[in-house]
Amino acid sequence: MRRWLDFLLYLGAAALSASALGGAQTRSAAAKAPVQNYVVVRVYPHDPGAFTQGLLYSDGYLYESTGLVGQSSLRKVELETGRVLQKIDVPSPYFAEGLARWRNRFVQLTWVSHVGFLYDPSTFRKQSEFHYRGEGWGLTHDGRHLIMSDGSDTLRFLDPDTFQVVRRLPVSDGGQPIMNLNELEYINGEIFANVWQTDSIARISSETGRVNAWIDLTGLLSASDRTPETDVLNGIAYDVKNDRLFVTGKRWPKLFEIKVARSR
Repeated sequence: MRRWLDFLLYLGAAALSASALGGAQTRSAAAKAPVQNYVVVRVYPHDPGAFTQGLLYSDGYLYESTGLVGQSSLRKVELETGRVLQKIDVPSPYFAEGLARWRNRFVQLTWVSHVGFLYDPSTFRKQSEFHYRGEGWGLTHDGRHLIMSDGSDTLRFLDPDTFQVVRRLPVSDGGQPIMNLNELEYINGEIFANVWQTDSIARISSETGRVNAWIDLTGLLSASDRTPETDVLNGIAYDVKNDRLFVTGKRWPKLFEIKVARSR
């Protein structure tokens, strides 16, 4: 009889332990990523007519992909002045989107045309095209693959030579999918992503897809700098050599160099 009592007590303890463990795992999975503030280091001019869809920093210059049908372009921009040094227009009906530099070429997406363009980085001469399914939003790379967003909660990793999807990475925070992932920048193992129509940047683990932290950029562009044409935050560029992070928005008159502050 004592053995049966011991066995029943053991089963009860094991069930309680499993329940506690499951609850802990659920709480852990539901834990939301911390929110980080920012400090403005420096402010630069930015073309208020540029509908920024893609942004990167390379060899001392900003490169920008601007959108809207009939206004889309690829640009080389002088950081200090915001002056456009070089530009090629993207013809209608294309709406240009994300931009990345992969070795000896620029790679530019379009929104709903299912086609991307490859350019010579020096002359901006279009070299060729490639095709993909779904919409094109943001683009970056991790040194091995191109990483593409399409407005959903899932990032696609592409072979940079064939443009075939080799991996899909669902993005979530606290177990909830994060939709509207837009302009991207790969920084030290994380994918920084603008979330469309918000003032937030998600810092996403490139391995797990979980949001490690949020950067809250509320108030970055002052009310006095806004006009009826000013659109949402969009555009992230990183200067690897000097560890500088730049952000801007669609039709913003300013581009900001920021430092990420501690979590609040």
